[in-house]
Amino acid sequence: MGDEEEKTEAPTPKKIEDAKKEGNVPKSQDTSAVVALMAAAAALWFMLPYITEQLGAIMRNYFSFIGQELTHETLHEFLIVSLLQLVPIVLVIAIPVIIAGLLGGWMQFGFVYTTKPLVPDLKKIDPIRGLKQLISLKKVIEGAKITLKVAAVFGVALLIAWRVLKELPTVTLFRLPEQLRWLVENLLIIILWMIALLFVMAVIDLIFVRYNYLKQLRMSKQEIKDEYKNMDGDPQIKAKIRQKQMEMARGRMLADVASADVVVTNPTHYAVALRYIEGKDNAPRVVAKGADHLAFKIREVAMENLVQIVENPPLARELYRVCDIGQTIPDHLFQAVAEVLAYVYKLNKK
Repeated sequence: MGDEEEKTEAPTPKKIEDAKKEGNVPKSQDTSAVVALMAAAAALWFMLPYITEQLGAIMRNYFSFIGQELTHETLHEFLIVSLLQLVPIVLVIAIPVIIAGLLGGWMQFGFVYTTKPLVPDLKKIDPIRGLKQLISLKKVIEGAKITLKVAAVFGVALLIAWRVLKELPTVTLFRLPEQLRWLVENLLIIILWMIALLFVMAVIDLIFVRYNYLKQLRMSKQEIKDEYKNMDGDPQIKAKIRQKQMEMARGRMLADVASADVVVTNPTHYAVALRYIEGKDNAPRVVAKGADHLAFKIREVAMENLVQIVENPPLARELYRVCDIGQTIPDHLFQAVAEVLAYVYKLNKK
């Protein structure tokens, strides 16, 4: 219970994405239903002339069998003709409804393809767990929602049926095409009322489903920390990797000191190693630099490899401040560095 109380943080994008991969998505059945019903109404509206014509043909076909002897061949012909005339009517409505159902799901949570829900799970057939779910607050709320929906739909259906029943005696006097038109028009009215009712229900249900979904995926602060640790790596391991990388870079830098022409020092706080290869470099290049302990190491490597060390505190500080390793010196230091190199070359008799 304490763990549940600690889960006060909103789920991270990764937690939501992981739940989606497992097939756990915030699906509102009412939203899918209202989208499918709207598609059915639109299909019925645009295909109304065709549907009316097909229904008329079906009725004429039925009337043509009046007075005929009911044989096996007659019954077979009756069923085949009826089927061929009914299938197109069903398809012109069913196909848009199927597409709309898929679209309704896609609008809610995008495209999801996973086989995880199909994997056998023994917990699903655990009777104790099933009993707990049966009497859970979630099931009570679901039951209340279904009851309200049925009551609302039943109430609206009664109102529409009452109006239709009052018109029925008059409609029986109409000709067949007019009766069919009246039937289709009232069907559209029923569908429009259902759409309006289901739309309100869908908005409420969608808000409730998303709220409940995000509440279900809530995380504790420790879970968020663990997730970021897993995503970015353990900070301690990353620190060790950075330390190792720095040590390797420092080792390469100190190795380059052996090929330097001069090391300019502070004399103790800073040390910058310079190298100039005529015909290759446009200007002297910094091959190593360091402060304090690293400066001492640079001077030590320089002495081991007989690299000249020149004390020039202002130049050493400026080189350390403005130059990175591998970078050529800036223009404003050309004169000072040239004087140092000239001095070094003179000592080395270059």
